[in-house]
Amino acid sequence: MSLTSSDIARIAKLARLELQPEQSKRMLTQMNAFFTLVEKMRSVDTAGILPLAHPAAAVSHIALRLRDDVASEPNQREANQRNAPAVENGLFLVPKVIE
Repeated sequence: MSLTSSDIARIAKLARLELQPEQSKRMLTQMNAFFTLVEKMRSVDTAGILPLAHPAAAVSHIALRLRDDVASEPNQREANQRNAPAVENGLFLVPKVIE
């Protein structure tokens, strides 16, 4: 897949971006390089290869050393919400933005 400068202009318009000509050229080069890399990765035959749960599993069976999930700071909800314009039941209230 290869993009054209008109594709970049359309994407910029949809994203509400105003690109200068040199920015548009750089974006075209970068995005085409990205799609070239994606096509290269898609061309690799992965049939019969099982997915890995973790990249280190390819090397050996490693038990991940994760720390216990323990709260390390006290609950300061009231102090954190003291300056909020509106709070209800411990939740921040915000204006509705989706109709």
